[in-house]
Amino acid sequence: MSLTESLSELIDACFTGIWVESHEHQDAIVEIAQLCRDREWKLATWDIEQGLVVTSSTGSTEASDPLTAVRSLNSLATTDETSVLVMRNLHKFVSSTEIMQALQHQLIAGKQNRAILVALSPIVSIPPELEKMFVVVEHALPSRAQLAEIAQAIATEGDELPDDDELQTVLDAASGLTRLEAENAFSLSLVRHNRLEADAVWDVKTQTLRKSGLLTLHQGTDAFESLGGLAALKGFAKRVLLQSRRAGSAVRPRGLLLLSPPGCGKSQFCKALGNEVGRPVLILDVGTLMGSLVGQTEERTRKALQIVDAMAPCVLMIDEIEKAFAGVGGSSQSDSGVSARMLGTFLTWLNDHDSDVFVVAASNDVTRLPPEFGRSERFDAIVFCDLPGRQQKDLIWDQYTRLFQLDADQPRPLDDQWTGAEIRACCRLGALLDVPLMESALNVVPVAVTAAESVTQLRTWASGRCIDADRGGIYTNEPAASKRRRAVADPSLN
Repeated sequence: MSLTESLSELIDACFTGIWVESHEHQDAIVEIAQLCRDREWKLATWDIEQGLVVTSSTGSTEASDPLTAVRSLNSLATTDETSVLVMRNLHKFVSSTEIMQALQHQLIAGKQNRAILVALSPIVSIPPELEKMFVVVEHALPSRAQLAEIAQAIATEGDELPDDDELQTVLDAASGLTRLEAENAFSLSLVRHNRLEADAVWDVKTQTLRKSGLLTLHQGTDAFESLGGLAALKGFAKRVLLQSRRAGSAVRPRGLLLLSPPGCGKSQFCKALGNEVGRPVLILDVGTLMGSLVGQTEERTRKALQIVDAMAPCVLMIDEIEKAFAGVGGSSQSDSGVSARMLGTFLTWLNDHDSDVFVVAASNDVTRLPPEFGRSERFDAIVFCDLPGRQQKDLIWDQYTRLFQLDADQPRPLDDQWTGAEIRACCRLGALLDVPLMESALNVVPVAVTAAESVTQLRTWASGRCIDADRGGIYTNEPAASKRRRAVADPSLN
């Protein structure tokens, strides 16, 4: 429902206190003014700079302070017509006792003379004394149709406007921008490329991330071909994301929960996925959401999720998610329930969000992960990434010997219990120390040896519960011919 439709209903029903959450005050006032003209309502606006401006008169009155502006609504009201007073950035003043008390009196008196007060603010900050007297309305960001109109207005020349498929990509990038931000982004694209292109729009959009400090944007050239193994996982993720693009908004993928020992390629997979499907990869560090003030953590969590929704379509990466929510069970004793409330907000968003956000959460220790994550419709699948098999290891060795310009034909160390990260470390150390792989392997101790109990426990839990990232289907903890492992008693044998 548009802002005009919402306000029309509420004012007809004589809601005397309406709080409009908007970052585009000028556009909101234009819509309200048009509604008042159509319905023949008296309109007045107030802000701290211009004072009180009544549309039926010229200039501004002496009501330069908010308290006088609130009291003036009585003088504007008449018994035979509706009066609307729009006050910009009221959240900066509503904490004052005098203003709060004046608002209480005015909102009650407005029922008699149909005097409506509209608070226009970028945030909802209503004191407890006024919570029951205001109704909150959101001024929605521009729709795709409105963004297309802005693009066509900016790109006046025929060759500046891309074809339909490219325009849809540009509109995808502009989704979540305000009208002013979209105009700036499209103008920047014309200056940079002489036509509308998505990369310039993304440059403007990433400013939102930098200003918030809650999320980071991964920019790299990673691709699936640079990641050995995980064949079934790659195919599944790429297929559901590309299929969702063809199916439109009717079918939305949810995301993946990845479990594995450290170093098996979970983070690398997520970063490469964005380039494979043409989506930006946002990285959420849950630690940045924690605040020192009461209520700050919950507010930052909601704000981060709102930014993620605005950045859609995108891939959201949450690495080592079990560490963020490990203390939820004892949250009431350790942090007054902050972690539990943050988890509840995040789980509700996972289940209910309708934005085109593909969430990839990675975990190394399933025993510390709250069981609520395993519920259906929060993720499309729970995938277990085991240590790579023989075929995958050979691909990884070939990849990193080329990357570090090593002799591909030289003998390789025993690697039955090695992860991809350990193969990379061996190759990197070989190039760094200028020694053969057999010698550089003496500095590598596999995690399957140092944390053998944890790896065994994780495999046992995943057996029958998770999808196999390499072979597809249900993972079973039975060594296949391609994945047999040798018990290493002494890692220095390499």
